[in-house]
Amino acid sequence: MTRYEKIKELAKEKGVTITGLEKELGFARGSLSKIDKNKPSIDRLEKLSNYFNIRIDFFIEDDEKGGEGKYYQDQEAVYLNQTIFDNPDLHALMDAAKDCKPEYIKSAVQLLKTLKETNPDG
Repeated sequence: MTRYEKIKELAKEKGVTITGLEKELGFARGSLSKIDKNKPSIDRLEKLSNYFNIRIDFFIEDDEKGGEGKYYQDQEAVYLNQTIFDNPDLHALMDAAKDCKPEYIKSAVQLLKTLKETNPDG
């Protein structure tokens, strides 16, 4: 399914036209019909994912496999991804950790484990 077909389906489910969706999100009229030809920005995909309350990878997963369908993720990876997506604090923690040295991450993990062990309520 193309990106545009996905958007049409989501819009239909939400009861909004493509033109109405473009207007509501501040997109140029007719821009969504060209979304498969013109590679959209992450900002544009993020606006769409927020509007439909879905993960942004819904719009990009076909791109990563050359249009062949969903990329592989095991259930634990799916669960972790969704947990991070749903929790702003975990998202901020992951964002802060992604550029850290491995030893800093190990120290942070140990600190969190120690805090959890000494305070079982939280």
